Amino acid sequence: MPIGTLTFVAAELHLCDVFAQGPLSGNSLAVVVSQQELAADVRQALTRELRHFESVFLVPTGDSEFAVHIHDLRRELAFAGHPLLGAGAVLHARSGRAAPCSWQLQLGERTVEVRSSAAGAERYLAAMDQGPPSFQRVLRDSERVAAAEAFSLPASALAGDLPAEVVSTGLRYLIVPLRGEIESAAIAHPALQELLAEVGADFAYLLDVESREGRTWENDGSLEDIATGSAAGPVGAYLVRHGRAQAGEPIVVQQGRFVGRPSKLNVLVHCRSDEPSNVEVSGPVVLIANGTFAISALA
Repeated sequence: MPIGTLTFVAAELHLCDVFAQGPLSGNSLAVVVSQQELAADVRQALTRELRHFESVFLVPTGDSEFAVHIHDLRRELAFAGHPLLGAGAVLHARSGRAAPCSWQLQLGERTVEVRSSAAGAERYLAAMDQGPPSFQRVLRDSERVAAAEAFSLPASALAGDLPAEVVSTGLRYLIVPLRGEIESAAIAHPALQELLAEVGADFAYLLDVESREGRTWENDGSLEDIATGSAAGPVGAYLVRHGRAQAGEPIVVQQGRFVGRPSKLNVLVHCRSDEPSNVEVSGPVVLIANGTFAISALA
């Protein structure tokens, strides 16, 4: 589809892997840095061109401050985890600083602080405070069963002593706790989309509670995500709230095994008055490539 009258704008392109144990592992990401903001349809077209699950677009607004837009292959997202961590690592590499850095990333009206530190050649550690989790809805028993069915699973796969619950630190995830059979899951389309609309969630996240392994997809089942930072925060808060993890102790969420890129997402949950008060998500980032190119922007 044509995207209008075009002019060309020079920009930086950086490729990296987030939640990665080494190059070409974890969740890949394209980071675009330009001196002026690109139009939304251009950002979306570029994201489709680059074919990563998500791309992040940065425009400097101060020494350590950047306006940020995040797109997946279909839409702009109000929030996402691995793009912000990857952006922090790329910004650290660009800065040439040896000391740890802090970046203020502006997503609409929300500012997210991302901290970064060097961890070896082309390797960085990045961490973000996702803020306080919001526990929005506990599903009724009939809805829990419907959630299992939406993933083509029997009700017996559910962890019977835990609720299915909508939790958010930016995106609303319906967390569906399992006691096994996560490898058998497949989205029954359009049952999942109908359920998410009914319970007020953006996406659903399957969680094997004992192994702390998760899976999530595009809601039509067309694409499985590798490592979902925006879900890791809600998952950690959920585990602490329901007594399956301890506040202040590291939680490791595993994801990506079923798409050949096993990843580990680190979560730390802080509590106040026995309720989760804020959630930190972190992970290693490996830089893969960088360069400059000319991209199209609306005149």
